[in-house]
Amino acid sequence: MANRLKVGVLGATGMVGQRFVALLGDHPWFEVVAVAASPSSAGKPYADAVAGRWTMPGAIPPAAARLVVADAADVGRMAGSVDFVFCAVDMDKAATAKLEEDYARAETPVISNNSAHRWTPDVPMMIPEINSEHAAVIEAQRRRLGSKRGFIAVKPNCSIQSYVPAIHPLKSFGPQKLAVCTYQAVSGAGKTLESWPEMVDNVIPFIKGEEEKSEQEPLKIWGTIRDGKIEQATGVTITAQCLRVPVSDGHMAAVFVSFERKPSRDHMLAAWKEYAGRPQTLGLPSAPKPFLHYFDDDARPQTRLDRDLGLGQAVSIGRLRPDAVFDWRFVALSHNTVRGAAGGAVLTAELLKADGYLAAK
Repeated sequence: MANRLKVGVLGATGMVGQRFVALLGDHPWFEVVAVAASPSSAGKPYADAVAGRWTMPGAIPPAAARLVVADAADVGRMAGSVDFVFCAVDMDKAATAKLEEDYARAETPVISNNSAHRWTPDVPMMIPEINSEHAAVIEAQRRRLGSKRGFIAVKPNCSIQSYVPAIHPLKSFGPQKLAVCTYQAVSGAGKTLESWPEMVDNVIPFIKGEEEKSEQEPLKIWGTIRDGKIEQATGVTITAQCLRVPVSDGHMAAVFVSFERKPSRDHMLAAWKEYAGRPQTLGLPSAPKPFLHYFDDDARPQTRLDRDLGLGQAVSIGRLRPDAVFDWRFVALSHNTVRGAAGGAVLTAELLKADGYLAAK
């Protein structure tokens, strides 16, 4: 695994940061050489900084365990030691936005799990199988930032990672109205069932800001680039409700959709079966094959059984049936901290490397 790009993880001690570290432990293209977090963790070996709160199923990768945690705000130190960074800091939006731009201006690309730049018009918000062409806006962003190689790319909110991939292969039929109810795992709040006993045997029908993200972010993903900016798609209206449910990982969505030209069941199943994005075509290391998996069993997908499909990068779909109000309804499932967070960002970085946007300094 020679000639791997040198990677830093900002916010490495949090749940998503830990997922980055775990996923990159033996990655063929990327090597974690630096980890950073808040000043309270800085100066400690990574293993000590996450002692008692490592939430991943496996052990800490040995090479990462020995790294000394840096202060994420020390941009010069981090930028000088890595080719690019993944960002999963737990800071307010304004501070996160500034930090990410500081890294980009320091000629260190940022692949972010955070929401701070999702609505910056020249920042691509990517699901790699769906809108890989949005990477073209990076050149306009670099001009704005005054950078030559630095830029920011973000992944969308975890709540949309199941139903947007399921709707996208059906775009030729003109989806017009979309209603979705998501049932979201506690890890989406950065918690476990052990650390959040109030969630056991409970459902909370509110997740702050989640419904707005679920309704609006798909429109940027389906948007088009014009004059160096990504303009939102029009023609589809989305309404969402987002519930927190007592499962550890995995976001389920119940989806209802109406089309301009109603497809048949066979057309929908064929579209899902045949769909592949550029990650699959390029054979990227983290690309699931297939990207979308449909279950004929009415009792599937199930969160515990199917969230790890494709090493957590695949999307599962099931229960396609006619609806009395909309044209069709179905359920879909994605792993929220893999595909919906760190894994989706890693796949985005792989795509950007394959397309020449990431390279060694």
